[in-house]
Amino acid sequence: MKGGEGDITEALWGTRVSGSTVSELNQKIYARIEAWRTRPIENEHAYVNLDGIWLKRSWGKKIKNVAVLVAIGVNQQGDREVLRVAEGAKEDSESWTGFLRQLKERGLRGVRLFISDKCLGLVGNLAEFYPEAGWQRVRGALLPQRVDSGAQGQGAGGGGDAEGGACTGGPVRGPRQGGPGDRQAARDALGGRR
Repeated sequence: MKGGEGDITEALWGTRVSGSTVSELNQKIYARIEAWRTRPIENEHAYVNLDGIWLKRSWGKKIKNVAVLVAIGVNQQGDREVLRVAEGAKEDSESWTGFLRQLKERGLRGVRLFISDKCLGLVGNLAEFYPEAGWQRVRGALLPQRVDSGAQGQGAGGGGDAEGGACTGGPVRGPRQGGPGDRQAARDALGGRR
């Protein structure tokens, strides 16, 4: 960006940085991000929180809402670990299928309970990839649903619950729902959140 290039880089790094240096740094960080995104999942995670968050993204000269799908697992030591973050076109069955497939291929195992909202695109696919795992519905978002209040029809109260939005529909036909013991363990793993 001519004319303003030095201004933003100076604000970020305290000095002017050339476009070629920024490009080189981007290539290095993208390689590290890709290595993180495709790393094997080595430990078992008994509890996995799944959610989507809607963000605004610049596509050329247009700003569009995009869904970012997130999986946070609770490992054997009780620590939370971000297992996967991926951008999806929306919180639909196709996006969640690819998301869950990659988790399975990278080695996610030992899941006793998935915790999510009632997004049918998600819940309907859980049984395909993790038929032995239970599912517990959260009435409310695990993650903040809006970064910018301009996300129309998505997010808090709109994107993932029975009130309306992208993740609504009829009865859930997915994995078995977790029992009281699973619900309490999930609450404990989430720090007491209901």
